[in-house]
Amino acid sequence: MMRAFAVGLLLGGFVAAQVGPVSLLCIRTATRHGFAAAASIGAGAATVDVVYASLGVVGAAALIQIEPVGLALGVVGAGVLTWMGVRTLRDAWRLRLGGEAAFDVVTLPASYRTGLVATASNPLTIISWAAIFGAAATASLLDSTGSALSLLIGVMVGSAAWFVVLALVASRLGERLGRRALWGIDVAAGVGLLAFAGLLGVRTVRDA
Repeated sequence: MMRAFAVGLLLGGFVAAQVGPVSLLCIRTATRHGFAAAASIGAGAATVDVVYASLGVVGAAALIQIEPVGLALGVVGAGVLTWMGVRTLRDAWRLRLGGEAAFDVVTLPASYRTGLVATASNPLTIISWAAIFGAAATASLLDSTGSALSLLIGVMVGSAAWFVVLALVASRLGERLGRRALWGIDVAAGVGLLAFAGLLGVRTVRDA
């Protein structure tokens, strides 16, 4: 089971380390609101990673491949990312105009929910986790319930650890940045979120 945990730890870290919507949100939040809020986003992302990985284990990926289901979830996900991108660009504009009050206080529960929503907005991730766990089963890493649980726990710890490191580095950087640099990060994050929304929408329509 320790071997399964170690593999899950690496998988969780590697999957979380991919540049994506949650990474952009984590960096933006860390530079503006500090480590705790950004780490809370990472905790939300790690939660969804484990849920999606669990669904991959039980074969829920087949459900996403049903055309109406996959299309609906993909469209909803693209819509959510678009909303996040527009909101981020709106905040950047407010910052540029000096319209924010103390950078608008962000609570930890709100940050956690943001991490949940941003990660869950791409249901196609279930298919990726299903492929990963299929490979793990082939490699005899899932030969028991205990091994499967160890792998899932490793995924959660690995994913969370990556976001903790990212939040720590970005928050330290944010302490040294001026208003113009923070505005630039907001713009980059907003444009990036809209780009990911467009990519998800295109992939959803193409694969439907």
